[in-house]
Amino acid sequence: MDTIMCLMMNWVQWKLRHHATTQDLLEAYLEESSALDRSQFFEAGPMEEISFFEDEIQWKSPSLSGHPENHRARALFFPATKKCSPSKTLIILHALMSAGNQGYRKIAARLNAQGWNVLFPYLPFHYARTPAGHASGALTITADLVRNGETLRQSVREVRQLIHWSRAQDSEKIVILGTSYGAWVAALLLSVEPVEAAILLQPIVDIGYTTFESPIALVMGQLLRRRGITAAHLDRHAHLTAPLAAQPLCDPKNISIIGATYDAVSPPRYLRQLCETWRGSSYYEVKQGHFGFLAMEQALKLIEHY
Repeated sequence: MDTIMCLMMNWVQWKLRHHATTQDLLEAYLEESSALDRSQFFEAGPMEEISFFEDEIQWKSPSLSGHPENHRARALFFPATKKCSPSKTLIILHALMSAGNQGYRKIAARLNAQGWNVLFPYLPFHYARTPAGHASGALTITADLVRNGETLRQSVREVRQLIHWSRAQDSEKIVILGTSYGAWVAALLLSVEPVEAAILLQPIVDIGYTTFESPIALVMGQLLRRRGITAAHLDRHAHLTAPLAAQPLCDPKNISIIGATYDAVSPPRYLRQLCETWRGSSYYEVKQGHFGFLAMEQALKLIEHY
């Protein structure tokens, strides 16, 4: 499964090879970002232009990407079917290029019966936010490193707004569950927004490795090297987008990180390093690759204890 998914992602990267940023554009972006801290970079005001459609919440995104389809933030909302005090909400952040939400709907139904409200935001460029002519999530991570950075920024800002909305609905306990790219977003979110707990499934931790050495980025790394771009450039943005560069605002004892023994996209050694940096967080490991279901099953067992 990992081989098939990595081949598909590299094929998508090859199709989008003309999007690769130039060194000059990247240098300008890095210089502009150098003076910002995370509170400024991920600053998010209140939701604007909110509307409700059956089980979906929509609002104006705090970031504009140049693609109208992506300018409306969206999240599915599944209220608890069992009343629980205090009120608790789980926010699920999906993986890169997620294209189907049926599995997440089943998870929501399972947790609704346990007293959880569940929010499932569509991260930028995914699902109904996908620009015409592209696959879900294809524009999220490409050799356009400037867009990558701004998409991460957009993701964190929107989830922060969703947390504030949940608090306004009297949700006293908020837990974040993120997978892969969604876990990367969650890791950054934890450094700027206090929540009660978080479970990160195979998060992206070492951005240089993921961009230049990971099996999902063989094409992307090659495209960037041809333009004189190296991992050293990414290091200059680490103060904003690297999980290892900041501590979480919540108690690390309430953070669980789940790795996979055969994962070459987010290898266990980086996840253990994150646990060591976030002293007090817990590490679990399941026997699967980057793509599989055992990690999610482990996460759901952990959620039942909150």
